[in-house]
Amino acid sequence: MNKWQLYKLLRKNDNLRDERHPMFEKNRFMKFLGWFMILYYAAILILMGVVMPLGLREEYNGVASFHILDGYFLWLLFVDFWTRFTMQETPAQTVKPYRLLPISRKFLMHVYLTRSGFSLGNMFWWFFLVPFGLLAVMPLLGWWSFVGWLMGWWMLCIANGFFYLFVRALCMRHLAWLLIPILVHGGLILLILLPEKNCLDMPCTEFMYQFALGNPLPYLATAVIIGLGYYANFILQGSMTYNEVAKKEEIKHASKMSYFNRYGAMGEYLKLEIKLRLRNKQVRMSFFILLGLMTLLSAMLYFTDIYDGEFMKSFILLYDYVGLGTMTLITIMCYEGNYIDGLMSRRESIYELLRAKFYFNSAMMLIPLMLVIPLTIIGKISIWMNVAYFLFTIGVIYPGVFQLAVYNNNTLPLNQKVTGKQGNATQQIVSMVVLFLPIGLEKICVWIMGPVWGYVPMIVLGLTGIVTHKIWLRNIYVRFMNRRYINMEGYRASRNS
Repeated sequence: MNKWQLYKLLRKNDNLRDERHPMFEKNRFMKFLGWFMILYYAAILILMGVVMPLGLREEYNGVASFHILDGYFLWLLFVDFWTRFTMQETPAQTVKPYRLLPISRKFLMHVYLTRSGFSLGNMFWWFFLVPFGLLAVMPLLGWWSFVGWLMGWWMLCIANGFFYLFVRALCMRHLAWLLIPILVHGGLILLILLPEKNCLDMPCTEFMYQFALGNPLPYLATAVIIGLGYYANFILQGSMTYNEVAKKEEIKHASKMSYFNRYGAMGEYLKLEIKLRLRNKQVRMSFFILLGLMTLLSAMLYFTDIYDGEFMKSFILLYDYVGLGTMTLITIMCYEGNYIDGLMSRRESIYELLRAKFYFNSAMMLIPLMLVIPLTIIGKISIWMNVAYFLFTIGVIYPGVFQLAVYNNNTLPLNQKVTGKQGNATQQIVSMVVLFLPIGLEKICVWIMGPVWGYVPMIVLGLTGIVTHKIWLRNIYVRFMNRRYINMEGYRASRNS
């Protein structure tokens, strides 16, 4: 079998991989929802690409719209980089099944690095850039300049993609590597914002303009950056693939956390909640990313007036409160699927586990509370609004998300690193409801009852859920036990798949 035949076989296997997965039937709606969201965001980008050329031209007194966009191309690359964390996977996931076969590791890495770096995802911004260029570049410079300008943007996105792959692979070894993009992007943002005049505006504009003029130097420089990124990923991803398959782990000292022994069985489950966040690299990484986003949004609301609109205030406040809790509660019982047989062997152990999860995540609410208090002190957020969202999250949102414990039946790996499984459709729908339903309820209540009394219903509902937590937790436990054989079958089918 020559390399071309082997490449076609690998491509065919990748296309069949999802269909052969035990969770394929459960994820069909999730695939439909994913395509719907892609089309939704594509429509938004197309609309922006049509509207922005005229708006920018009027805002900057007739200056060519594409010059203005080119001056801010770093911002687009920043957004492109951070959104990849929610969508793009590293090549180690696809190389893993073939690692023990008599196939050259170098060939596999070349195939999957090429497909990752030059995937259609790097052209997603074309939904914005193509209509923008047709209206802003082509009328002024012609078709060939439009094509050259568009190719320049595409090459920059490819380079950005290789930078992302390199950083994410490093972050799977240690989260401290996330400081690389933070420092790089933070330094560039300071160069843009701190001086009275943006010192990167003209260099960025001129660099992109040379793409449109067909100058080979920017193409050559970008190609060199892509080549260096490809080579760096080839070396790093190769070692990551071996470590992932070999399951090489460092043995660390395990804290006994004897303080929780006084709480009996529930104390042991509290230890499990803490260990999940300390030992699972994916959960730990998500925790710090969410904490960073919460801090960033709160700081922007504190120091600027960009998000002083009522909706954005509500969204940031809600995001701060629900982020850390729903991060793991959306997949409640999925990690426990690895040892569900042991849990089921003890009477009411599931009930104690649910109680421990509720108490732990309620205690975690102190973290966002510390971020929000300064906003309350300076008057950006009223104390009634703060209290309402705090209690509503614990007493209404958490009970709602806890209902997923009855229906979740797909196991997630405890030692999750580079590879991972996506959530099912129900989990994604609940995530969207959690982010927007409370804001709608708040706006309706405030509109009917006023800016103070409008928060009373949310406070009352929250307090009711907190006071009655043992009742609804017991109800979840009973319903879980009624479905226990269905759930355990799902846990076993998806375990180690």
